[in-house]
Amino acid sequence: MRLQDFALERFFARWEFKAELLLCASDIEGWPMSEVLALADEDGRQRWDSLRLGYTESAGDPALRAEIATLYQRVAADDVLVFAGAEEAIFALHNVLLGPGDHAIVVRPAYQSLAEVARSTGADVTRVELREADGWRLNVDDVRRALRPNTRLILVNEPHNPTGSLSDRSTFDRLIELAAEPGARLVVDEVYRFLEFDPADRLPAGADASPTGVSIGVMSKSFALAGLRIGWVATRDRDLLARLAAFKDYTTICASAPAEVLALIALRARDTVLARNRAIVEANMLLLDGFFDKWAGTFEWVRPRGGSIGFPRLARDVPIDAIAEDLVRDTGTLILPGTVFADTGNHFRIGYGRSNMPEALARLDEYAARALR
Repeated sequence: MRLQDFALERFFARWEFKAELLLCASDIEGWPMSEVLALADEDGRQRWDSLRLGYTESAGDPALRAEIATLYQRVAADDVLVFAGAEEAIFALHNVLLGPGDHAIVVRPAYQSLAEVARSTGADVTRVELREADGWRLNVDDVRRALRPNTRLILVNEPHNPTGSLSDRSTFDRLIELAAEPGARLVVDEVYRFLEFDPADRLPAGADASPTGVSIGVMSKSFALAGLRIGWVATRDRDLLARLAAFKDYTTICASAPAEVLALIALRARDTVLARNRAIVEANMLLLDGFFDKWAGTFEWVRPRGGSIGFPRLARDVPIDAIAEDLVRDTGTLILPGTVFADTGNHFRIGYGRSNMPEALARLDEYAARALR
């Protein structure tokens, strides 16, 4: 099968670098190179200064994999495989785990590749809907009803993009039990892990929760280093990792040497990195609380529980696509219409991880006063 056009990426290809301000970015304000290098310990600095631009180990630098493993409770360095971002990890996982005659369950709305790559393998894909009325939280009974004897994969995103929702622990534990019934594999896209507003709400990692569970991680979101293009898969299933490594031989082969060193530096200083990133998100969230209180009845939303994105709804009989295009042309500020997630409820994604979000939000506020009263 052929892959369908990636609606979100095509939208960004048109607007992302033309708009003055992004009020829809899914990542946190990117770290300047100088500030990342300033975080380096002695070993990290030596690795950077002596770096040669040759090929790297296909599985990922051993030191980097060891550091990634410390993000988990039951994962060792040999349980980690480095990829060129989370996107490559998703592509490899679906192609290794699925094929014609298989069945996958994927939540909706979601990042398009989570379902589209599965469909492209020839597998049958069932979408389990997250509903605004339920606070965008996963209904585990919907997953149970979707299960089939040939279900091979259940894929969820915690915290969730684009809504910022987060399942409770009992739902997550039940999901693990359900995946085991037909011998399916639970894959958890955890790219926003560590950005839970209440750390007590943090769920176990997929790779920790089950011997066959899979965690997808990346430096792009919680760690604010999207330009590195460093992601990974963590799982205690070494057979799966071997199959993924063999598949990767046909994609990127290995990661960028400078990116691996910078990722290692940032992960070793992750307390500092995450504190800075959470401070940006928390300050911006206070502004959003005021904005949505002011515009109640025009914009409605479920307040996120984690991540750096939310999914408000325009409560007007005007298509959000038209508003999004008018807003960017009029004010230079970009929001992401929910239609790129195949949403029909007039929602849009808002991002609050950038330092210039206050200015972008002010422009949306001024636009709403002119056009949406």
